[in-house]
Amino acid sequence: MIFTGRVWMFGDNINTDLMMPGSQVLSQPGISDKEAARYCMSANRPGWAEQVKEGDIIIAGRNWGCGSSRPAARLFKALGIGVILADSMSRLFFRNSVNIGLPVLICAACSAAFEEGDQARVDMETGKVTNLTKGKTIQGEALAADSPPAQILKAGGLRKLLQKELAEEGA
Repeated sequence: MIFTGRVWMFGDNINTDLMMPGSQVLSQPGISDKEAARYCMSANRPGWAEQVKEGDIIIAGRNWGCGSSRPAARLFKALGIGVILADSMSRLFFRNSVNIGLPVLICAACSAAFEEGDQARVDMETGKVTNLTKGKTIQGEALAADSPPAQILKAGGLRKLLQKELAEEGA
């Protein structure tokens, strides 16, 4: 899986409460992911969600997705974010993203290698991350092709992978 897109930069310690503000999302039982996505990051970047285009790429600093277990990754998927890269990432956010089929990559040097608006190319299979604007390539932590997370992402999420496996078994 290779992604190319415009970069949005975020700093360190961006938690799930900032990604998915409870006062706007959790206070509305039954709100769809598409509706909730309008509020994504509004606590620290008002209006950001309206600027995002399908295939855009997020690059963040350390500790991306820390905080509570809110399913904030769903909002990024609903916005059409292609892939999220971070210097480091909460394991819970990482796994939630993989399970819904939102590609994520840990790349220790990514936040220093990009500026907002740069064009990025991310090869999930090799972990190579290229700043197309500056012509610089860095190495992220690629997932082994046969690893469960890589298989889940290739299938488009855990639900799709399980449905495929059940169909193959004739269940």
